[in-house]
Amino acid sequence: MTTEADRTGPLLLGVRHHGPGSARAVRAALDAARPRAVLIEGPPEADALIPLAADEHMRPPVALLAHAVDEPGRSAFWPLAEFSPEWVAIRWALENGVPARFIDLPATHTLAWEKEEPAEEAPSEEAPAEPDLAEAEPADEEPSDDVRIDPLAVLADAAGYDDAERWWEDVVEHRGVGAEDPLAPFGVLAEAMAALREVYGSGGHERDLVREAYMRLRIRAAQKEFGDAVAVVCGAWHVPALSERTTVAADRARLKGLPKVKADMTWVPWTYRRLARASGYGAGIDSPGWYGHLFSAPDRPVERWLTKVAGLLRAEDRIVSSAHVIEAVRLAETLAVMRGRPLPGLGETTDAVRAVMCDGSDVPLALVRDRLVVGDVLGEVPPDAPAVPLQRDLDRIQRRLRLKPEALERELELDLRKETDAARSRLLHRLRLLGVPWGEPVASRGSTGTFRETWRLRWEPELSVRIAEAGVWGTTVLAAATAKSEADAVSAPALAEVTALAERCLLAELPDALPTVMRVLADRAALDTDVGHLAQALPALVRSLRYGDVRGTGTGALAEVAAGLAERIFVGLPPACAGLDADAAEEIRRHVDAVHGAVGLLGDAPAPGHGDLRARWRTVLRVLSGRDTVPGVIRGRAVRLLLDEGELAPDEAARLMGLVLSPGTPPGDAAAWIEGFVGGGSGGGMLLVHDERLLGLVDTWLTGVPAEAFTDVLPLLRRTFSAYEPGVRRTLGELVRRGPGQRGGVAATGSGVPGFAAEPDQERADAVLPVVRLLLGLEADDVELVGVAR
Repeated sequence: MTTEADRTGPLLLGVRHHGPGSARAVRAALDAARPRAVLIEGPPEADALIPLAADEHMRPPVALLAHAVDEPGRSAFWPLAEFSPEWVAIRWALENGVPARFIDLPATHTLAWEKEEPAEEAPSEEAPAEPDLAEAEPADEEPSDDVRIDPLAVLADAAGYDDAERWWEDVVEHRGVGAEDPLAPFGVLAEAMAALREVYGSGGHERDLVREAYMRLRIRAAQKEFGDAVAVVCGAWHVPALSERTTVAADRARLKGLPKVKADMTWVPWTYRRLARASGYGAGIDSPGWYGHLFSAPDRPVERWLTKVAGLLRAEDRIVSSAHVIEAVRLAETLAVMRGRPLPGLGETTDAVRAVMCDGSDVPLALVRDRLVVGDVLGEVPPDAPAVPLQRDLDRIQRRLRLKPEALERELELDLRKETDAARSRLLHRLRLLGVPWGEPVASRGSTGTFRETWRLRWEPELSVRIAEAGVWGTTVLAAATAKSEADAVSAPALAEVTALAERCLLAELPDALPTVMRVLADRAALDTDVGHLAQALPALVRSLRYGDVRGTGTGALAEVAAGLAERIFVGLPPACAGLDADAAEEIRRHVDAVHGAVGLLGDAPAPGHGDLRARWRTVLRVLSGRDTVPGVIRGRAVRLLLDEGELAPDEAARLMGLVLSPGTPPGDAAAWIEGFVGGGSGGGMLLVHDERLLGLVDTWLTGVPAEAFTDVLPLLRRTFSAYEPGVRRTLGELVRRGPGQRGGVAATGSGVPGFAAEPDQERADAVLPVVRLLLGLEADDVELVGVAR
């Protein structure tokens, strides 16, 4: 065994940054060498944060976060998992009372470097670009200093493997730490990296030359203090460069003139999912959950893993017994023997799970990969870790509201009539205003009331950066959200954005920001003459009025502005509809729908002095429906809205349709009118099903369209009728096939409505009344109703 007395120079332990085999080997090597100091690849500004790794509240995966003080959004992460060799080295040093220090290029240079060369390498959300053994590039490319190589892939190819991950598992992860020399693996790996660097130079990572020069200077400084009893834990690619004999002057010359920014550092929670290579992390791995399992269960890992898989599948109501686990273990071991592997790896266990537990299906296997192979583990950091004031206020609110950040996506149902749920809603809305999308609002199931909200929550590590960036607006969530909303209102380029902001301020309950937003809104509305902009702004403004009752927020000023917007739309909409092309007409049609819904809501809370807005809007619709200069899609929609409101008799609607579908109307205009009347998701399909007159008019017109014009109208008709539900389309087809007089499935009765008699059937109607009374909660008034209720 190599001892400290036998060794000259520092002990260089080259590792894969997130490898359980490397982590176990580092622990064994440190136990054997017993160094007086441990040097670790990482930013030296984090030296003061190392003692927090021993805190009982620290739970990896975590990351060191560095951000520029003047630009909090410019940041970098250095993630560490429980199975990361660097984390093992930190923990070993703390447990043995040995100094631990970071020796990589300071974050103050790293962040400034990213700022000066954004095109070459974009600012990283994770660790700065690392020539890590996990990076993937083709191993057979021509050697060049400009080519970023993957040393792992090169070594795997030399060993005859076509899969670099499988080679790494065989030679490192499946190799137990036994009685052999614990330092031998690091010597072999150093020789391999030295051979690769002779061929590939810096491997395309020019910044590594600067980083390695700085690391050599730090190692020399540690040697002066502790002698050669120093252990260095770094990426294996750097080992040959760190053992290279260079002069202090040459290394300092490489560092001369590096840009600098002022930087702060702290610990932040991390997730297994963000360790995955699929997330874009440069030193990522394919299977962090699997590696975490290998590190925590070195004995019988296959049996324990397949037991986890069985538990997950059982939780998803799949039938998986102990016999399935036993057979899966046997199959995985057999596959490993057939493939010449020392132990079953992830590939063998996955194949065994697919064949034995998933019946050959990849659907449940995708769940196993998502939940176990990658995983949703979220780390924790101590409460006393350095943080910006805004982060501390958020932590306090999260604890008070019992709203714990989780990596696993989940839905949260809120009842705004409850104080705790209302406070949770305010917090999530305020964070969204600050650009911290911890929660995403989704449609509530089973309720359309304004007192209920549904959120999809998922905490991502980069949200910590968003919080640090939002800290410039204030030291508390409320103050920051208020300040940012006021600034956003002033800088918003469009009226619709200001109205959307007003709505979000009401949802977030920001009473101090609302006056500023409303003043900007009133000014923009008074100056904006574009009817399209006004129509875009009105719906969000009117929706905001509905939040007053539930949230207790005053909306009087909001109602006044909304009513003023509506009046300006009423005046400007008819002239704006003249001379439009097809795309502009379709856009205005959507605005008409939105304004119609908004006026319906606004009529429930009218502003004083503005009269009956609903009646005035119906007048506008009548004007639109009768003007020949208005595009057909808008005229058709105006007629349909009047019909739905009961302001237009069915006979009159049929007459207007008949006029439009007469031979004198160009087929394209007629098709556009039909699209406006029965298209756009307005329930027009059911209208045609239940009104034989309208269906007959459409059918007669369509069969009479000249062949040369049919190609032109076909896209419009297809867009209209393809939006119907399959059942509606099928029913319409059946009615058309049966022909006039038989479309109700029986002989024509003269009612004109398919499926209905000329007069109501009193006996059948009476049979329905008990059920209707029960649904409405009415008192039972006869024995029959009591029986039904029972």
